[in-house]
Amino acid sequence: MHQPTPSAQLRHRTVPAPAGRLHLVEQGTGPLVLLVHGFPESWYSWRHQLPALAAAGYRAVALDVRGYGRSSRPSAPQEYRMRALVADNVALVHALGEETAVIIGHDWGANIAAASALLHPEVFRAVGLLSVPYAPPGGPRPSDIFGRMGGDEEFYVSYFQEPGRAEAEIEPDVRDWLAGFYAALSADTMPTQGKPDPHFVSRGGTLRERFPQGRLPSWLTDADLDFYAGEFERTGMTGALNLYRNMDRDWEDLADLNGSPIRQPSLFIGGSLDASTTWMADAIHAYPTTLPGLVSSHLLDGCGHWLQQERPDEVNRLLTTWLEAVSPSAPPR
Repeated sequence: MHQPTPSAQLRHRTVPAPAGRLHLVEQGTGPLVLLVHGFPESWYSWRHQLPALAAAGYRAVALDVRGYGRSSRPSAPQEYRMRALVADNVALVHALGEETAVIIGHDWGANIAAASALLHPEVFRAVGLLSVPYAPPGGPRPSDIFGRMGGDEEFYVSYFQEPGRAEAEIEPDVRDWLAGFYAALSADTMPTQGKPDPHFVSRGGTLRERFPQGRLPSWLTDADLDFYAGEFERTGMTGALNLYRNMDRDWEDLADLNGSPIRQPSLFIGGSLDASTTWMADAIHAYPTTLPGLVSSHLLDGCGHWLQQERPDEVNRLLTTWLEAVSPSAPPR
């Protein structure tokens, strides 16, 4: 059974960045590997990967994305646009005294990692994407796509758009909401086929009413949940939700890159039970065109959305194998 790293082996620090301050946690020495989390998570989502990558000869660094944890939380919603998040990553690499890095992201972090590789190939020389496949910029306006997805119901991304609306649901009991959200997208606790889909909201309803109740997924301990809840109880949810509130702005900001492939060496890992993977199956099929540098692509059978926490040993093996191919380490003799 995988055991997370003792906290004493982790080095916490903050560095200056366009966000103001970025908090990061690092372990190990060697080529830099930057780990970018998704929603609603934190650097802690990579707690199983930090020691594994360090042991394999890498300098593993997990950050709190702006708006999360101990990183700065700008007040203006537009400060969470994708180009700003990418600028944070570039500044972070340079603040660590490096010129280049491998970047790996999960969920929203996969989108951020992909955009980082697309906008700054001179800095991010390889990219790993977990859960959310790469789809080049372009296509219809995101709000139009999401608005059509729900039918008589509302897709969760649309639900997150209006400032304050999701906060009013989540913040009265952050811990319970997070427990339900994590369970709804985990392989061993997600609703069975035929049950109401937790990605959608009934008219006038809430996401929470469709979450599983009373059972944590096997990967999530009470202590893990306490950590996540403590972070969001302290920061509130607005910074995290603001990434969703910039999707149309990102669509406009990145229009000059419409259809652009990512040419660096790349990796994709998805879960077979993850809606992010199944809904975007066409994006995966397009990888020969959109990710011409793809080294390997993996679908973990019977795995949900939180794959580096649900299947840490398997993900660690895939990551270290790929890293050795694209950025060989030099462990001390």
